[in-house]
Amino acid sequence: MRLDMFLGKILALIVLLLVFYQFYRGFKHSAHTFDRRGDAIGRVSDEFVRALFGCMGHLSKSDGRVTEDEIRAARLIMHRLGLGPAQVRRAIGWFDDGKRRGFPLVQTVREVRRAGARDASKRELFLRLLLEVALAKRGPGKRERAMIWTVCTEFGIGRVELAQLEAMIRAQKGFKRSPAGDADAARVRGAYETLGIRPEASNEDIKRAYRRLMNRNHPDKLAGSNPDPAVVAEAQRRTREVRGAYEMLKARRSIR
Repeated sequence: MRLDMFLGKILALIVLLLVFYQFYRGFKHSAHTFDRRGDAIGRVSDEFVRALFGCMGHLSKSDGRVTEDEIRAARLIMHRLGLGPAQVRRAIGWFDDGKRRGFPLVQTVREVRRAGARDASKRELFLRLLLEVALAKRGPGKRERAMIWTVCTEFGIGRVELAQLEAMIRAQKGFKRSPAGDADAARVRGAYETLGIRPEASNEDIKRAYRRLMNRNHPDKLAGSNPDPAVVAEAQRRTREVRGAYEMLKARRSIR
């Protein structure tokens, strides 16, 4: 091989590695930024929720049919936002409003932009949650991508940032389908079972179940009856189990 051809290939490889590194840095920054702000997911206004679920309904209906995967993704987001039963009912109504013909997508997104003019994190969160619903099925079609790009344009989010965010969500979905993801999902299911509640339970239901079980199983409840050491040990084990389950769900669902 000629020296100039060899050097040319080396240079091309270096350029490719630099481009990949820059993309990785941006991807890592996006993931870190969202993780760092994860505890803020529950602190959103009713206007934000109304706009979010209206746009979700509009996005989901754009290809003519709302799938079970899209509905499931929207429901999960309701729980992650910490919505109570009345708020969930309103969010479902807003989602249905978004499915109707003539939904004002651009006007709704502009209202979100004006309301959070100084808070880029809320705009990023809004786009991310929309993408999670769009990616809940096999992937967004042309109409859905056009709507997502409309949101990006109104928010001043470029194609590189959008690609990084989509890559991050797809990577997380891939993890959930992996053996490690299966094990993680099993731990979460176990936490719900430990507290005796279903995944569809509200954050308030989880808090009530935790307080009830802690009150029932705490070793201090046994102090006045001179219990057998084995009984005390079992109460301590059960208390640790309940506390661990609650802490896991508290972190996953941003419960306060």
